[in-house]
Amino acid sequence: MTSIDLNSDVGESFGRWQLGDDPAVLRQVTSANVACGFHAGDPSTLRATCAEAAAGGVVIGAQVGYRDLAGFGRRFIDAEPTELADDVLYQLGALEAMARVAGSRVRYVKPHGALYHATIDHPGHARAVVEATRSYDETLAVLGLPGSLLLAEAERAGLRAVPEAFADRAYTPDGRLVSRRDAGAVLHDPEEVARRVVRMAADGEVEAVDGSVVTLAAESVCVHGDSPGAVAMAERTRAELEAAGIAVRSFL
Repeated sequence: MTSIDLNSDVGESFGRWQLGDDPAVLRQVTSANVACGFHAGDPSTLRATCAEAAAGGVVIGAQVGYRDLAGFGRRFIDAEPTELADDVLYQLGALEAMARVAGSRVRYVKPHGALYHATIDHPGHARAVVEATRSYDETLAVLGLPGSLLLAEAERAGLRAVPEAFADRAYTPDGRLVSRRDAGAVLHDPEEVARRVVRMAADGEVEAVDGSVVTLAAESVCVHGDSPGAVAMAERTRAELEAAGIAVRSFL
């Protein structure tokens, strides 16, 4: 690849509880997965995050999740597909309001946490996310794991399906993310993370936890904004990509 998008989860603070350094992260990434209030984020946080992203020329995406503030959206909820589609639509509309007053707009959708993982192989929930997205705006892109039902459903619905990789997460041999419950699931060394991302962008592959090589074709790479050292990882990753001759720019 000659270019790659860097995205990050932002807007996840709530009231007086602060998570991550969004302004610093937004200076390094090209796409922002902004929380929509269901798994994290409050209206003032979302408005400020959209304003920061818009001012920096960062593309705004809606990070939609299950209605699970207490669990940070990391718990599966067996919602009926129609209810889930309505929840996704509701979140899209809320974030769009904040993006519009900031002089921007929502350009893509990315599920968060447990919903992200469910849409890999849960037909009802994958279709619910896609249906809500298509109903709201057929020009929106959908980010998801390569090979997931989510991306297949997005393509079937005529939406742009964008495969993504993860900079700071360990991979299983079958190309999925190691559960956060397992040791070593989250990577913290900026140098290691940067090397992995350059390999993803340049060679389309990543080393799994068992030492095997997983092939992946990603148009975007996520650096989690809530990880310890997220700013250092984002800075180092961008610097190493550019040093390798790989431009960092939005997939849109």
